[in-house]
Amino acid sequence: MRHELVDICVNLAHDAFRKERDAIVARAVEAGVTRMMVTGSNEHDNPRCLALADAYPDHLWATVGVHPHHAREWTPGSSDRLRELATHDKVRAIGEAGLDFNRNYSSPEDQERAFEAQLAVASELGMPVFLHERDAHQRFLQILSPYLEHLPRAVVHCFTGDAHELERYLEMGLHVGITGWICDDRRGLHLREIVGRIPSDRLMLETDAPYLLPRDLRPRPHGRRNEPAFLPHVLNTVAAARGRSPDLLAAETTRTACYFYGLP
Repeated sequence: MRHELVDICVNLAHDAFRKERDAIVARAVEAGVTRMMVTGSNEHDNPRCLALADAYPDHLWATVGVHPHHAREWTPGSSDRLRELATHDKVRAIGEAGLDFNRNYSSPEDQERAFEAQLAVASELGMPVFLHERDAHQRFLQILSPYLEHLPRAVVHCFTGDAHELERYLEMGLHVGITGWICDDRRGLHLREIVGRIPSDRLMLETDAPYLLPRDLRPRPHGRRNEPAFLPHVLNTVAAARGRSPDLLAAETTRTACYFYGLP
């Protein structure tokens, strides 16, 4: 059965999609993924995300931000550029922002500086935030906590943590995004045990395409590139883990995403 879904993270500006973006969007819509958030991850891609959202006005919206991998590129003028982009009516959140101490493509100091600056911009503008955290849970919470009272909503995307981390995020009122990581029987089985703890009004689904192709997807696509058309596969896995019907979970997560991002 075809469900109506929202994919809250598609990296459509990525070069992996450069030659067939029309086809990617068309396949997604055909699969029931009728609304997608194009994720901004650096100052070069942010304007491209807005251009894509303009090009597909019925199906795409955008976030603008600087991913922790690119935090070293943050400059004194970055906050002003983010404010200007955020005035675009297709921009619905600030991010992808946060901390990633797993690879440290940018130093922890640069990551913290860029993260806090983006939280300040979102607080000033009264916008939701789209957040990334990996191997930085405690420091992430320390920086985020003082801003929460000034932020309308916040989502930790691509959650892969343990039960304790999930409980802390839920206690703080955060939304949680679940990807195809939950489909991986090598590293995602723990998510199937705890995903049922997320309240239905704070759970959202995402592909993080072109990354995180569900490992159990068959047939596997050529090149193993993920795309938003595969979100129903994630839906089915999450529904089974929560003991819910896919129909009900689709309705719940779509309603939650539309509220979070102010989508029609």
